[in-house]
Amino acid sequence: MQGTLFGYTEAQVAEFGATAGIGVLILFMLFIIGNLAYRSNAGRVGTFALYFVLAFGMLGFVSKILIQHIWNL
Repeated sequence: MQGTLFGYTEAQVAEFGATAGIGVLILFMLFIIGNLAYRSNAGRVGTFALYFVLAFGMLGFVSKILIQHIWNL
């Protein structure tokens, strides 16, 4: 089993690491946005604005995963 890690190829490990690692970072960034809204006393509209604007970039990564899964790319 040369070139494998616990029976997985390097490409499989890298794909899982990228997907799971970035997913964990997204969750952490959502926590940071919530903490920022709480500490700044943003209120409901301000909290919504923070989540909408700052989390909008994460939507691209999630969309990419869904498109790849649906269209089998």
